[in-house]
Amino acid sequence: MRFLQQTYTIAAKDLRSEFRTKESLNAAASFALVILLLFSFAVDPTGPMVREMSGGLLWIVFSFAGALILNRAFARELPNDCLDALISSPISPAALYLGKAIASFLLVLLIEVLCYPAFGLFYDINWTNNLPYLILVSLLGTWSMSVVGTMFSALTVNLRLRELMLPMLVYPTMIPALMAAMKLTTVLISGEPLSDNMIWLKLLIGFGIIFTALAVALVEYILVG
Repeated sequence: MRFLQQTYTIAAKDLRSEFRTKESLNAAASFALVILLLFSFAVDPTGPMVREMSGGLLWIVFSFAGALILNRAFARELPNDCLDALISSPISPAALYLGKAIASFLLVLLIEVLCYPAFGLFYDINWTNNLPYLILVSLLGTWSMSVVGTMFSALTVNLRLRELMLPMLVYPTMIPALMAAMKLTTVLISGEPLSDNMIWLKLLIGFGIIFTALAVALVEYILVG
């Protein structure tokens, strides 16, 4: 119970901090919408190619915009040595990590909630055909991105070039999850049944479970050394 309370406290603190300043949210939302708009000029919105590339386009936007949010997961504690105070506090390192991962997960989801309607508007696509399954894929893909991104955010927080290093570490690691999320999103937006692509869903679920367990097990060594 104490572990869950600590996790909730960290997640609530990060969400309050972000909604107070909206630094990452404004930057990520603006970036995502601009990229979607620019790509709409590069392709024919009425052509079949749009549906074929829908999953790839959306998850590229989500991953790039998400990096702006994930980069701030631990960096917001750097002023006044707040991060050192958090690490030396009685809070479990695993609870600290999970709280920040959950906060990042919810913030990235908020960006995705803005992007899906914009995608439908810019590309004239009905993306709600398989909405419950699309929500499931978005949740699984975003959680995978959040656990990996938060782990590497902790690893790079003290680097001067962390804005550059974080994407370089996160994107190669995320390749299996991104491939699965892209494939499933394309299938669902095209109106095809999910049953023919269960291997991708299992890959996405497995990736999230494995990397969550690894991050929780290793976060103390990453933070404390």
